[in-house]
Amino acid sequence: MGGWVEGDPVGDRRFLDLPAPFPLDRGGTLPAVRIAYETWGTLAPDGGNAVLVEHALTGDSHVVGPAAEGHPTPGWWSGIVGPGAALDTDRFFVVCANVLGGCQGTTGPSSTAPDGRRWGSRFPEVTVGDQVRAEVALADALGIPRWAAVAGGSMGGMRALEWAVAEPARVEALFFLASGAVASADQIGTQTTQQAAVRADARWAGGDYAPDAPPVDGLGIARRIAHLTYRSGLELDARFGVQVQDDGRYAVASYLDHHADKLARRFDAGSYVLLTEAMNSWDVGRGRGGVEAALARVTARALVAGVDSDRLYPVEQQQRVADALGVPLRVISSPYGHDGFLIETAAVGALLTELLGKP
Repeated sequence: MGGWVEGDPVGDRRFLDLPAPFPLDRGGTLPAVRIAYETWGTLAPDGGNAVLVEHALTGDSHVVGPAAEGHPTPGWWSGIVGPGAALDTDRFFVVCANVLGGCQGTTGPSSTAPDGRRWGSRFPEVTVGDQVRAEVALADALGIPRWAAVAGGSMGGMRALEWAVAEPARVEALFFLASGAVASADQIGTQTTQQAAVRADARWAGGDYAPDAPPVDGLGIARRIAHLTYRSGLELDARFGVQVQDDGRYAVASYLDHHADKLARRFDAGSYVLLTEAMNSWDVGRGRGGVEAALARVTARALVAGVDSDRLYPVEQQQRVADALGVPLRVISSPYGHDGFLIETAAVGALLTELLGKP
């Protein structure tokens, strides 16, 4: 149960230990940080063909590739990365790192602290800014002075935008998808409700739960709540309606049960709470004079896109970013809601190809 831990099969991961200590936005430091990442393609001698892909909340560094030892699920954006794909690995060197605070090889609550115990509740609060600074250190270590593009959707879109604002000279192109520049009350509300579900599980133990008895019931409820925001009501109605299965469960309830069970097998509850709190605190304009002032720092060529049926990150949130960057908003038509950014790979790939151009 839960995420990757030391001693599990490494799979395609590589690791980088950052120089210690690692300072954090909200005060304090982490005495040690390890970043797990994967790469595809070959880095050009000048480092100029590198693309950073940013994963969403329950994603990880495994953007493309089969499920295998060390990787409980297949790549989450397989149609986007690979030879001849929009992020053509014959042309680009593609990098994806598990986010700081995550549970798939990068230091997070389930990692071992310097005293030999799991971090658990002692793991400090992290921000999107902290997460991007860890990726800056990774880029430096890999010899990448400037990304040809930074691309991400949902929580990954936050980090992509933070890169373009915090490090404008290091981002040539920005692909911002199905995300926002600042957390909304609606997003904070649904995410704090998910956190409450995790904390209500008796096994949560204040965040210091036993590794062999994690709060899977609470995490499962959190995932059910989240998944309803990831899909559209139209799709759920068309797909399930009020159908009742032979076991007496509504078909839609069975579907949510399935996704809850899947997540509990591969994700750490502590990371879920920590990362949703980082999303709650997201505001690209904090300390920068507001959202529009922050976005005025962006020098990257930008493409901003949303999904027309997205009820978690509605298109008006992407419209605000597009307006501030002076680019048209591109809208992907999909019945799948927020998850359209993962499912509609043909449409997403076409937009990426437009942004990056042909070789």
